[in-house]
Amino acid sequence: MTILVAGGSGLVGSAIVRAYEKTNEDVIGISSKDLNLLDRDKTFKFIKEIKPSVIIDAAAKVGGIGGNNNYPVEFLSENIRIQSNLMDAAHSSGVEKLLFLGSSCIYPRNCAQPIKEEYILTGELEETNSAYAIAKIAGIELIKSYRKEYGYSWITVMPTNLYGTKDNFDLETSHVIPALIRKILDAKLNNRHEVALWGTGSPIREFLHVDDLARAVLVCLEKYNDPQHINIGSGIEISIKNLALKISNQIGYDGEIIWDTNRPDGTPRKVLDATKIFKLGWKPNISLDQGIRSTIDWYLENRVDA
Repeated sequence: MTILVAGGSGLVGSAIVRAYEKTNEDVIGISSKDLNLLDRDKTFKFIKEIKPSVIIDAAAKVGGIGGNNNYPVEFLSENIRIQSNLMDAAHSSGVEKLLFLGSSCIYPRNCAQPIKEEYILTGELEETNSAYAIAKIAGIELIKSYRKEYGYSWITVMPTNLYGTKDNFDLETSHVIPALIRKILDAKLNNRHEVALWGTGSPIREFLHVDDLARAVLVCLEKYNDPQHINIGSGIEISIKNLALKISNQIGYDGEIIWDTNRPDGTPRKVLDATKIFKLGWKPNISLDQGIRSTIDWYLENRVDA
């Protein structure tokens, strides 16, 4: 059985490839250097030649609040084309199993907490990343439509905020944990007595190490087969302010943290209800402290590449 991981060099895809490499399965990870998924004809040709038994779609244009807010056209248009081209090519080649990676930003800004799967489309989206959210919602609907019309065992998993090895530390496009690590570490290395961080620090989030997500993906492909997407989260929440303090302590930075309240906070609180995945026998193994430590260490060793 051949398993194809699209986006195999990124944060999520590389973790899934590593997880499968520990098994006896034949796994192939591809990046945009191997195949431009925006090119429909090349995508169809590639899938036909590889003939995978399973496709995992971890390919997407991703970013934090800044990137999503500044480039909504690209985040909507490119992500819809990437996922549609890959799913249509999978259908053309008769790929029975496909797993689509969603994003927790699909849920309403002021959603009831913890967020259950059925809360999707029950309220307005967070404005700063609504374009990306709409693209992911379209992907969820396309998965459900292919299941309904053609009977495929295609599924969608909905991870919470992710971080870990091979994260993106570009301040223009990074998510919260790598952004905080880079800003605070740079302040320490340059002997700055204060560091400015976005927003008020009050939003509540949960975080999951990407290696824990990879294990969840393997569990879902083995045990889950339902039209509704399934949440993947830790269930442990923390404010951005306390997260920044935790990272400062790990780095050993004792300067002052200044909160730039002219910058957006994003959704006030976002914690997923992961009851369904817990019932399948999966639980996260990596604590937030362990994960932050290993992510800092990876960044220090790979600062040029990161």
